[in-house]
Amino acid sequence: MTIQVEIVTPRRELFSGEVQMVTLPGIEGQMGVMGQHAPLLTTLDIGEIILHRSGEENDYIAVTGGVVEVRPDKVIILARSAERADEIDTARAEAAMRRAEESREHRPPEEQRPVELALRRSQVRLKVARRRRAHRPGIGPRDDE
Repeated sequence: MTIQVEIVTPRRELFSGEVQMVTLPGIEGQMGVMGQHAPLLTTLDIGEIILHRSGEENDYIAVTGGVVEVRPDKVIILARSAERADEIDTARAEAAMRRAEESREHRPPEEQRPVELALRRSQVRLKVARRRRAHRPGIGPRDDE
């Protein structure tokens, strides 16, 4: 049984298609959604979306938060920003991670939250980029954070 998934950012529709299962970074942890799932509306955390496809390679997407609506036949993800594994510039993500790590050392505790979020975004982007597969045609430009 498959489920329709749509992933949309403010800049583009990143994905629309059927998958066997989608794994999402919910605010309270990872969750998997398959067809006939109970209706659900929740917040997404910074993390990795995995689109599980039957007989094909999975798709990996870095997401920086948003909301997800789950229906029995469809999952709609409204993401702040999202990038497929093969869209991520690893050098750029590594540089952002270094900047965040350096900034964290020089900030007082009350100013740590934005730095920690930037560090998490960079770490997720690098994790997803390492899952990179061969370039797939038809993929548009990445969302800049």
